[in-house]
This record gives sequence, C-alpha cells and structure tokens, in this order.
Amino acid sequence: MTKSPTRAALALGSLLLMFGLVLPGPGLVSSAHAATTVASPPLAGRYGLPDFADLVAEVGPAVVNISVTQQLASGGISPDDPFYDFLRRFGVPLPQLPPGSDPRGQRRGDGPLQRGVGSGFIVSSDGYVLTNAHVVDDANEVTVKLTDKREFKAKVVGVDKRTDVALLKVEAKGLPTVRIGDAEQSRVGEWVVAVGSPFGFESTVTAGIISAKARRLPDENYVPFIQTDVAINPGNSGGPLFNLAGEVVGINSQIYSRSGGFMGISFAIPIDVAMKVKEQLQQFGKVQRGRLGVAIQSVDKDLAQSFGLPDATGALIASVEPDSPADKAGLLAGDVVLSVNGDKVRDSSDLPRMIGELRPGTRTRLGIWRDSKAREVTVTLGSMSGEDVATAGSKGEDAGGALGLSARALTAQEAAQLDIDGGGLVVETVEGAAARAGLRQGDVLLALNNQRITGVAQFRKLLSQAGKRFALLVQRGPSRIFVPIRLE
Repeated sequence: MTKSPTRAALALGSLLLMFGLVLPGPGLVSSAHAATTVASPPLAGRYGLPDFADLVAEVGPAVVNISVTQQLASGGISPDDPFYDFLRRFGVPLPQLPPGSDPRGQRRGDGPLQRGVGSGFIVSSDGYVLTNAHVVDDANEVTVKLTDKREFKAKVVGVDKRTDVALLKVEAKGLPTVRIGDAEQSRVGEWVVAVGSPFGFESTVTAGIISAKARRLPDENYVPFIQTDVAINPGNSGGPLFNLAGEVVGINSQIYSRSGGFMGISFAIPIDVAMKVKEQLQQFGKVQRGRLGVAIQSVDKDLAQSFGLPDATGALIASVEPDSPADKAGLLAGDVVLSVNGDKVRDSSDLPRMIGELRPGTRTRLGIWRDSKAREVTVTLGSMSGEDVATAGSKGEDAGGALGLSARALTAQEAAQLDIDGGGLVVETVEGAAARAGLRQGDVLLALNNQRITGVAQFRKLLSQAGKRFALLVQRGPSRIFVPIRLE
C-alpha cells in the first residue's frame, strides 16, 4: 500500500520487512557457454533468455488492482501498514497509541482516511479473488479493478492473518481466471514472473528466479515461503507469482531489506498453502486449525544421538499440556514426531503447519520416536483458538568437557509452586559441559534420557549409565526444554 514520505522516512537505515513485489536482477551469460552447457528455457527468446510476452498476454487479464480506504486512529500506526510489521518483527518499540485505542491500535472514525493499493488475482469465474490479508484487513471499502477497466466493489469473505491470505468476492460472471500450479514441484533456479500494481502502476510485469524454498521468517509458523530475487514494492502485495507454464505458484508478500530498498530477497506464499486457506474462508468465513497441545523444539545432531535417532529430523516434544489432545493420545515429553499421516516432519517448524492444515476433530496418525524405537500414535485434534498449535521452545546448545554441576532436591513447597509431582533437582552451580550446554543456576532437572530424576543419588546413578551423550529435560520458568550434553 502506498504511504506518505514521513512513513517512508521512518524505515530509513533500519531492518525492514515490507510488503509488495518483483524486479529481475541484471546479468550476462556467455551465449557460447550457454549453448554447450545449458538447455534453452521455455519461452526462449533472443540470447537464450526467456521471453515473457506470450505468458503475460495469457495471464494478465486475471490479475487485478485492489484499492482500499481505511479510517485510521489519530496517532499510532495501522497494523496493516508495512512499517507496523517492520516494527513488530524486528523489535523496534511501537509509537505510543492514544488512550482508548483497541488492541490493534485503531479507533474507528477519529483519524485520517488512508487510501492504499494492492494486487490480487481471480481464482474462479464467478468472482472470487485472492490477495494478502494485510492489503484488505480492516478496510472500510475495497474496490477491484480489471485490466479492461471494469471496477467492482468487493466483499471481504475472510482473512487469515497467520498466513497473510484474504479472499474477496465481486458480483460478476464469466471473469478470466488464473491456472493454479504446484508449488511443491517448483525448483530452485527456475524463472518466475510477477504481475501487479507497484505504487499503483497497474499491470506491471517483473521477473526473477526462485532463490530458495521453505524459508521460515520471524513469527511465521504456518508458511514455508518461496524466496525469489524479484523486487517487492508497495502495491505488489497479493499479486500472483507465475511459473513459465503460466501457473500461479505463489502469492507475492514480503521483502527483507536493511535499507528499506530492494536487496534481492523477496518472499511469496506457496499457492498450495493459500488454496487450503481459500477453501476454508469460502466455506466457513474463517480458518479452523487443528491443535495438538505440545511445546516443541528442534532436533540437532547432539539431541539425535542422545535419543538414538539415525538423523537430526523431526520435532522434539518438550512438554505436553494436561488434558490436551496430545496428552489424551499418550504423547510424552521426549517423544520425537517424525511424521503426520505418513508425511515426513523434516524440521520442528513443519509440525505447526502440518497440524494447522488439519481440521479440528480429525483423527491423525503421528509417527513418533520413543525409547530408540519408531511407533505410531493416533490423536484426535482439538481446535486452536488463537494460540500456537505447537509452541517452539528454546533450542539446546552444543557442549563438551566434564559435566560440572551441583544440584539439590526440590522442596515440597517448590515442587508445588512449579506443579512438579515429585522428584526434580534444582541446579545451584554450573561449569564445564553443563555451562557450555546452557544450563543455568535455578534450572530444575526433571529427567535424563526420559528417565525421571527422583533424587541426587539416583541422578548420579543415571549419569554413570548414560555414556558420553545424553539429554536432560529441564524446567526453566514456565517452559520445559531438552538440553543435549556431550561428555567428550
């Protein structure tokens, strides 16, 4: 969305995650070298480079310009402003909002009228349009403009802020539509094309390549972003990212920049994620996500060796909420979730998305690793109400050398305050391997390699049997984490 110069000045010299999209980076390739080592890409034109003209002529009519008006609060920044997102994501203190502002920082009707512009694309001939949630969320009025100059007032069917996807509806028939591709089949290095309205310049075409896949951004648990080298600008937000077959593979969303300008890193929401959201928004008006009720952390090499895992994959359960779906299914702290309904969990960040894509009440098969053996557990998912499906815990750090800690048993009062049912040791001093692993004074040791710690003498016995690599379950404040220890 276009902003005033004062807003633009706010971001100068800061880390900025800004909404919009695409422009190709210049580059020269020896034609002789290309002829002998690289096959010409589809739609190849002069010099062996792709020619996007026919593709754009085919897909352009289904790409729309979206203009919005919004009544802002007097003072403060709109949560839909790209600069608000920059401040939130990178920890810059937000401007003080006036008394009476709601939690989203807005007071309807007492501030200036803001006008903005974004992009979108038609996914069905009867008028359904996909765009970014931040483009239309809390807008007073949304207008969709086609390339043939027709304009329609749009209804916001629903928005999903977790994935930044919104669904609009205009009253029209026989509209041109895009073809939906398969983002999973996209390859790093292939050409992609974006069409949108940067700064309100309608039907602007830009191009680049896919730089990486499955990128995770701060505070983003549900979107494995497609990274490209195309420039994102305000107004491109919500526009489609096409492959050379003319299929949509993503929704252009964000850039990463140190200066506020394009630095060659931009991000798109995979179209498969967006279409799953679209189906729920169209049917229910909101997204209903499954909930497991666990806190998780990543599995690194040391933790994998401690648990006897052949590879450092999966999501390690650090704690299980009482009476949660996970608790009722018998999941335990120390279990490593390896698959969901047969689909592999490669990293802990995969689990929230995979569970969140399933509807509440779904019976789900989890492949887990427990006691050095693979098992399968069936869980009936609960409903998520604004909390994370799986809360990411802290990640253990590498360690080496002697263990080096002293600890004492919890008192009955301490155990009651921490809601620990018997056992546990309070760490009093740390050095050597314990210190390098990140253990701290005041941590409570609960288990060693999933064997419950009941006292100091028993802990010494467990240590003598554990070998040179093991994992400690530690309670630190309200959170529980696994810390890998290496005695080498």
